[in-house]
Amino acid sequence: MNLRLFIIAVTPVIVLLLAIYLTDKSDREPTKLLLLTFLFGALAVIPCIIVEEILIKFNIFSGVLQAAYNAFIVAAFTEEYFKRLVIVKLPYRTRYFNEKLDGIVYGVFAHLGFAMVENIIYVVFTYSNNPFIGLYRGIFSVPAHGVFGITMGYYLSLARFDTDKKKKALYMRRSLIMPILFHGIFDFLLMVNIPELTLLFVPYVAFIWWVNGRKLSRFVYDSGSRFIRKRE
Repeated sequence: MNLRLFIIAVTPVIVLLLAIYLTDKSDREPTKLLLLTFLFGALAVIPCIIVEEILIKFNIFSGVLQAAYNAFIVAAFTEEYFKRLVIVKLPYRTRYFNEKLDGIVYGVFAHLGFAMVENIIYVVFTYSNNPFIGLYRGIFSVPAHGVFGITMGYYLSLARFDTDKKKKALYMRRSLIMPILFHGIFDFLLMVNIPELTLLFVPYVAFIWWVNGRKLSRFVYDSGSRFIRKRE
């Protein structure tokens, strides 16, 4: 294995993990639970590969519909489903999930675990002869997984702390649907091979960063306010 490519593959993941960890200043999550969430997010690659290989066989479409099927069903649905499963089964119902920011923290850790394995596969093995793949994925693909984690964690937190059963159910559905939509559009713009749509890729990435940055800022503020109230 090429050590230089391995470092290129894992560095953006480590940077983003530290960034989200340090953002949670008031009530940090247990290291063990964070590492487990990250590890199982990484292991989620295994069932994803199996399911994706099966779903690809059912792609009877061509052209734009083929790209849409691969982007939204094969990639986005499968990957977001298993990453969400990690969060719901591990940290979601623990006593450590005690504020809204926690959903985003665990969401990002699960997604970046997945992103690290995926990035190693692409950068170190599949496209090792492409000198730009590590740079491209470090700027776009890895942060995108983090963004999808923010989206998922945001709605899981709303579901966790809302007392209205109908709203809880709505937010739980959105915790899967919204990341699928964001992820699916991201992949579709790259797969569809239509220049006019490809031009929308960078503006779209900027848009989802902005939208989810606001979600993160909202919960960071809530977390800080909660900590101040506890001190008082």
